[in-house]
Amino acid sequence: MRKKMKPVVQEEITGCGIASSAAIAGLTYKEAKKIANGMGIYAEDQSLWSDPQHVRNLLAKFGIGTDQEEKAFEDWKSLPDCALISTNWHLEDRKPFWHWAVFVRNGAEQYVLDSKKSLKNNIRKDLGRIKPKWYIKVHS
Repeated sequence: MRKKMKPVVQEEITGCGIASSAAIAGLTYKEAKKIANGMGIYAEDQSLWSDPQHVRNLLAKFGIGTDQEEKAFEDWKSLPDCALISTNWHLEDRKPFWHWAVFVRNGAEQYVLDSKKSLKNNIRKDLGRIKPKWYIKVHS
């Protein structure tokens, strides 16, 4: 695994995919947003919230690989050392939407980097309260 990852807070209410990608890449939100926008990826584009390919493409631009398929979440111990997780998964007009966050395991320590601006601490260790639906393995 890379050096210890730090959370990146999303600067837009819908910027969780950009913020999660920035955290994995070690960039600021502003840096990641500029690159994402140059690729045609915008936080306000609803497809960013319901198509995992956008974050895969953004991470690939940063030189970071991911699995090409999502895997159903079973439990925290079965996750890889770094994964994008889909939380707050729900349907709107029969279309899936979710919030992106990053699961990190460093030795015995595990936590979630959650970019939500209103959180007091964006490094979450309250894993029992987080309910991922699926995840994408991030390659180190």
